Amino acid sequence: MKHSSQSVLLRLQTKWGVNSSWQVVVICVVFAITGSLSVKVGAPVLDWLGLHKETVSGWIYWPLRLLVIFPIYQVLLILVGTIFGQFKFFYQVEKKMLGRMLPFLFKKEF
Repeated sequence: MKHSSQSVLLRLQTKWGVNSSWQVVVICVVFAITGSLSVKVGAPVLDWLGLHKETVSGWIYWPLRLLVIFPIYQVLLILVGTIFGQFKFFYQVEKKMLGRMLPFLFKKEF
């Protein structure tokens, strides 16, 4: 079944609980910038740590790179989201994401 871009925007707007299709577009742009930027920043961080792709086994380098990218992504998501005026949305996304990955940090009281 083929969906128009309008229906996709409306579905995301409903799912994310945002006010407009324009806000959905901004949020998608923030996710795209953050993902690309975190991958781009990951290599220099490993270089700074003295771990170079040419001198370290790929079996060590790539898992370490993923471990380095994860916290960089978290920080950049909040920063880039704030620059685009979406701090509240991305703060909630971070809490949800970290709550799922590190549930001991966000214990729920019943």
